[in-house]
Amino acid sequence: KNYDIARCFAFGGVGYSSSNTIDGNYSTQSGAASSMTMTSFWLKTPWIKPGTGNVYFKTKLSNSSASARYITLAYIPYDANVGSFEGTRVDFYTYTFPTTGNSVIEINRPMPAAIAGSNTPYKIMALMYGNGGVSRIMTDTWVISGTYWSNPSASCAPLAFIVDADSDGVADADDDYPNDATRAYDNFYPAAGFGTLMFEDLWPATGDYDFNDLVVDYRYNLVTNAANKVVEMKGKYVTRAIGASFHNGFAFQLDNIPSARITGVTGASYHGATWLDNGASGVESGQTYANVVVFDDAQKVLPSPGGSGSNTIPSNPRVAPDTTSVTVTFSTAVGQTTSIADITFNPYIIIDQVRGKELHLPNYVPSSKVNTSFFGQMQDDTRPASNKYYKTANNLPWALNVSSSIPYTHTTNDFVTAYLKFAEWAQSNGTLYTDWYLNNVGYRDASKLFVP
Repeated sequence: KNYDIARCFAFGGVGYSSSNTIDGNYSTQSGAASSMTMTSFWLKTPWIKPGTGNVYFKTKLSNSSASARYITLAYIPYDANVGSFEGTRVDFYTYTFPTTGNSVIEINRPMPAAIAGSNTPYKIMALMYGNGGVSRIMTDTWVISGTYWSNPSASCAPLAFIVDADSDGVADADDDYPNDATRAYDNFYPAAGFGTLMFEDLWPATGDYDFNDLVVDYRYNLVTNAANKVVEMKGKYVTRAIGASFHNGFAFQLDNIPSARITGVTGASYHGATWLDNGASGVESGQTYANVVVFDDAQKVLPSPGGSGSNTIPSNPRVAPDTTSVTVTFSTAVGQTTSIADITFNPYIIIDQVRGKELHLPNYVPSSKVNTSFFGQMQDDTRPASNKYYKTANNLPWALNVSSSIPYTHTTNDFVTAYLKFAEWAQSNGTLYTDWYLNNVGYRDASKLFVP
């Protein structure tokens, strides 16, 4: 009995008897149930969240008696305004014992529909009472459908509530989409804000190497469900500058994610490019992996307000950056789900409307539509057999990805003269000055950088 009390069962005038038992070595036993006061003898479960099954137990009288004996089942709701948290008792079943004999009776009653499967806690109570005589009521072998919801370390109070409005198994307090069972968590990258992508579009020649031919800030949100599977990728792409005359497209590949795993793409900005060929789901057709064209012509997204380019020559008029918001929807079918760890974001530009002329970040693989004849031309030292892509012989890249929003250079200013540690970082293959883009002392020449 002490063991069960420690587990938050409660007893009123009911003990454990080792004689005349029903099952095993002990059964519960009331006092002489000779009073019609229902609360003379009782037992209560801990707080539980009721299941949708039954309340089962065995019972009998201690001896045959002509006196009336009853056992009533009830439930007690949670009430936060009461010190014990116990609300008003609700009786839902009464068994009347025969007036002769004391054989074992099995009681098997459905959990009341009013509480079955509830997300709030209740107690189940058995009340034992009668009229005259000395016969006692015994019980044993209780089986109650539900989830244990008491806290023995806090005077058996109910556990803290988990409010889960959409019943997806994620508490509302932790659920970024508390009313949508198909979504649960936001996963942002970069976590604190936007990153920056910068491209030099004269590849495979190094050109003026100012990295402002297309400057796009980005942030994406991988929305996952309660099972931590990706259901959506929401990307924001802020086109800040165009320092070139080329009509470049901007796209990304989800490496190793088959195109068939994407069920929809919305929000992309298209302006009639003849090379654009999307399937019904919105991903580009003819690709092994999922490729999404964010916009087909940067010049149409951020038209020049006058002069050359957009936002790269300080003396020219300026134009407000443009934001393109793209949502990619993922399949949640069995065997087709995607985890965050499966996703590699591989952004690139399509140079001057030539579909096969793709420029990716260093060592990122191209899409299936790349024209490999550009590899190894001019200053490009791409070597697919060695997994080297889009680098010069000295490891200088044509595209950069920085996990924060940073300034870009004025047109014709060589990038290495503005970011003074960049060359050492690139030529060391990324081992030196990994923080080259920060505004540390000696890291930048601010006079070469464009101020928004």
